[in-house]
Amino acid sequence: MKKQLLSGVMLFMVSTFTIAQQHFSTPEEATSALAKAINQQNEGEMNTLLGDDWREFLPPEGVDPDAVDRFVRDWKVSHRTVTDGDVAHLVVGDSNWQLPIPVVKRQQGWQFDMQEAAEEILTREIGRNELAAIEALHAYVDAQQSYFALNHHYAQKVVSSEGKKDGLYWPAAPGEAPSPLGPAFSPDTPVTGYHGYRFRILPDKEKGFAMVAWPVSYGETGVMSFIINQDDRVYQTNLGSESRQKAQALKEYAPDAQWHPVTP
Repeated sequence: MKKQLLSGVMLFMVSTFTIAQQHFSTPEEATSALAKAINQQNEGEMNTLLGDDWREFLPPEGVDPDAVDRFVRDWKVSHRTVTDGDVAHLVVGDSNWQLPIPVVKRQQGWQFDMQEAAEEILTREIGRNELAAIEALHAYVDAQQSYFALNHHYAQKVVSSEGKKDGLYWPAAPGEAPSPLGPAFSPDTPVTGYHGYRFRILPDKEKGFAMVAWPVSYGETGVMSFIINQDDRVYQTNLGSESRQKAQALKEYAPDAQWHPVTP
């Protein structure tokens, strides 16, 4: 189901894609040319290798300069082109990080395939968002425990009312200890949420507190929904295209058989 959804997104994205014209006799020649273009930050060469629309396939924040620096450093440490049939990938660094842009063999020669790259980039972005949501839920549990130590009861909201400390976050005055939770972790964050996820506190009659997290845009910013309570154990399920409605409809922490524990 996930692959079908991602493929559907791809069909929309590919409609605006201009196919790269440059081909190579070997995949190694292609990956070397790309590494050189990245190292030199050569916009014209990137267009020649990947097509004029290659930036449309990157995450919304665009090219991260730190990521480019890491790639260049890893390339210098080690690099190799791994070929499997008519598809090849560039692998760099001690951790064997694989560039998400494959090189494919066509009739004219080897060429970068941004259609497949777009799906891989989206899949990786979803994976990063889901991991961030899981980490945020663990941070929520820690914050509730800190709040309880100060107030002898659990917070019922994430962001405090103006001028109060009735939530897990409040603006700290100079010299004042910070609130249990930072300002970025807020269900009211416009459009993108927190790493593509939204969060809502749930009551847990037995344990005291819980929270549910769901993707802002199912299939684009995330796929799985998550839930946690005071036991600090995350459960996940795929609520499908109605993730937002189903997550908001939950009245309390009561995961049924469709929720499965997240493996650490």
